[in-house]
Amino acid sequence: MPHIHNGDSFADIARQSSLPGEQLAWREALIEGPTPAGSTETEWHSLRARHLAEFYGADPAETERGLRIQEERLSSYTEHDEVVLWFEHDLFCQTNLLYLLNWLAGRNLRDTRLSLICIGEFPGLPEFRGLGELNPNQMASLFAGRHEVSKAEKTLASAAWRAYCSPEPTAIQTLLGTDTSALPFLKPALQFHLERFPSVGNGLGRIENRALEFIHDGVRRFADLFPRFGHAEPAYGLGDMQFWNTLRRMGEAPEPLLNIKNR
Repeated sequence: MPHIHNGDSFADIARQSSLPGEQLAWREALIEGPTPAGSTETEWHSLRARHLAEFYGADPAETERGLRIQEERLSSYTEHDEVVLWFEHDLFCQTNLLYLLNWLAGRNLRDTRLSLICIGEFPGLPEFRGLGELNPNQMASLFAGRHEVSKAEKTLASAAWRAYCSPEPTAIQTLLGTDTSALPFLKPALQFHLERFPSVGNGLGRIENRALEFIHDGVRRFADLFPRFGHAEPAYGLGDMQFWNTLRRMGEAPEPLLNIKNR
């Protein structure tokens, strides 16, 4: 029984738990970078690999190879009775979940049951941020609550993925005017995504504006700024690298908004 987790930290916790089967870390960050509609599989892997390699300082060829291998493993999952997806409410998770549900919806799963665990809260954790906060026993306790992915969930995920990949944000706005209840975390996540687009006021999105707000308030060190942002804007689910690259882009703009120094 393969389990697909959104990143290595979640998968590592799962490996320490009593969960049965193989634990796979899904290594993508579709919250950032190109996601063009209509790309061939080859074009998609090449585009994503170039972005991820530049973003994280990795080798492009090795990154592309990793993307291909993890999708090849996905293709083999029809050999199993059940595949379990583990995700959470924030935008980072929701974008990866949409991609996977859309990808799986386009394949013949034969008799394989596709199950989903997707949460936005956990008992005893009033400020729950994500699955990475759970210990192995807490994570294992969620397993019994998984549900089989419905046709409505797959259909909505495919429509949402097409909207997310659209070159115009109006596609997302149109989707948000429809019934999105099959995926309860989708609507708030995409609403936060729309706020990432440049404001008509200053040309910056919500993430950049919040970062500058905190810097203006006197937060100068990244070690202080990142947790401040994460506490204020947990709906994005940004990791330190995604947030750092947002700051870096502002510092490297033709007219820099930040002066970044290593200390």
